Amino acid sequence: MWVIVLFTLLFLLIISLLFVPIELYVDTITNEYYFRLRGLIRADIEGHEKELIRIRLNLIFGNFYFYPLRTIGLSQKGKTKKNVRKKKGKRMGIGKVIRLLKTFTIKRLIIDMDTGDSLLNAKLYPVFTFLNHTMGRFSINFQGRNHLVLYIQNRPLNIIKSFVNL
Repeated sequence: MWVIVLFTLLFLLIISLLFVPIELYVDTITNEYYFRLRGLIRADIEGHEKELIRIRLNLIFGNFYFYPLRTIGLSQKGKTKKNVRKKKGKRMGIGKVIRLLKTFTIKRLIIDMDTGDSLLNAKLYPVFTFLNHTMGRFSINFQGRNHLVLYIQNRPLNIIKSFVNL
């Protein structure tokens, strides 16, 4: 009896993970960059004094810090290269890539930019005005400000459906 209950709970947990939203957020003004599985995990990219960047990983049970640009410290002199044959696997075609990209939804897109060239800014002004009516919030300024906010969301179920072709 306990085994059936345990397998049922495990099955429900796996099914619920398929519906958890995956979020990617980028904001250049507040320097907020993160990847999140809502309620489970959040990975923030932060600046650091000694290292250039660090990744803060917030899990349900604690925080961890990773430094992706830190050198491992192994010397390359003692290593010898072996001839390793590359495995030939299935390559993802352009159709699958397009289907995968279509599963992502852009929840917020704000672009406020200045190219530094006033003539190019003037040429881009009508394009950004047209884009402003169709999607996102686009603006051209002549004051030297550059700002990007990008908030993308997806679900693991949508990613799986794009590969399975349901």
